[in-house]
Amino acid sequence: MLSMNHPIINQIEELSDLEKLQMIDIILTKLDSPDPEIDKCWIEESRMRWSAYKKGNAETVSYNEVMSKYRNRSI
Repeated sequence: MLSMNHPIINQIEELSDLEKLQMIDIILTKLDSPDPEIDKCWIEESRMRWSAYKKGNAETVSYNEVMSKYRNRSI
């Protein structure tokens, strides 16, 4: 974990607000990069769920039931 006296913190403080926002955008983009291992896990999971659904072994909820839950929420 970075401490507040880490040299990079001093460098960040020297940036303009726009440069700081650009840095945040770069960091978030790098964090959101695809992970092939996670993708493989999700592919397998989706295949298992689809198979269970086709066999009638998956509990389902209708679209209207799901939407009614959110339509009745107050903001």
